[in-house]
Amino acid sequence: MLAAVRALLLLSTLVASVVLADDAAPSNYLLACRGCHLTDGRGVQPDVPSLRNELGRIVATDEGRAYLVRVPGVSQSRLNDQEVAAVLNWILAEFNADTLPANFRPFSTTEVTAARGQVLADPKSYRRTLRLGDG
Repeated sequence: MLAAVRALLLLSTLVASVVLADDAAPSNYLLACRGCHLTDGRGVQPDVPSLRNELGRIVATDEGRAYLVRVPGVSQSRLNDQEVAAVLNWILAEFNADTLPANFRPFSTTEVTAARGQVLADPKSYRRTLRLGDG
């Protein structure tokens, strides 16, 4: 019985932490991303790409999804992997809903963890080599 109660408490804590991470995504965006990409995600061309209506075609491929996690501002962010996944999902829903592929799947913490350790030294050059989906 005690083991069941502990398991239920652990499950409740995990669910609550996921909900809180998702609720914190807009604030985390403002704290960690707004400095370069601005409040509305439009970026500062040509050095800082827009996050608006540009990412749907990028997340259409596994390579593009990994790219979004590997750019230095994301991979080296102070946010933990769960928070990064939540912010990426928020950016996609907030600024890219109309451009997401029909089979879009939200970023998971596991996916972020796997890609985050492979920082891109030159994200602008790498972005030009991506095979971008039609979105």
